[in-house]
Amino acid sequence: HCNFEFDLCGWMQDENDDFDWNLRTSSTTKIGTGPAADHTLQDPSGHYIFIKSSFLQAPGQKARISSPILSRRNKDCKVRGGILFYYHMYGAHIGSLIVYQITTVKHETILLNLTGNQGNFWQRKALILAGDGDEDFQVVFEGIAGKGPKDGIALDDLTFSRDC
Repeated sequence: HCNFEFDLCGWMQDENDDFDWNLRTSSTTKIGTGPAADHTLQDPSGHYIFIKSSFLQAPGQKARISSPILSRRNKDCKVRGGILFYYHMYGAHIGSLIVYQITTVKHETILLNLTGNQGNFWQRKALILAGDGDEDFQVVFEGIAGKGPKDGIALDDLTFSRDC
């Protein structure tokens, strides 16, 4: 479980993307550039990770963050495992959020693909992990920059099921 209150909890920034997910709070940002509070504490001082479309990122540029490696040898994770998380995607020109399951031999499975404004509130999403293959794997969250300077994507409370 990662609520981002202290750090990234072993989640790693991808070195082959265009920019990074940032750890932040709502109390340190301008109004209209993300959630008013985090999901965990429901407070402006609570932390989450965020990407924002801005003049620094061209539309279509990507930020990726990867989970620690999960073992395929754990049969319960393979059969019943999943990830639960909360996302906030708000803005007229928002980009996309894609969630992948990637094996150690780079086989990618898309678990979720969201594009566009999803509303100015935290939404809960539970995803079942793909059960094929015998390789260890990671879950990767990819945020793609949109065209609006105030538009952004936030993630909080990333939790793997007990089976994993």
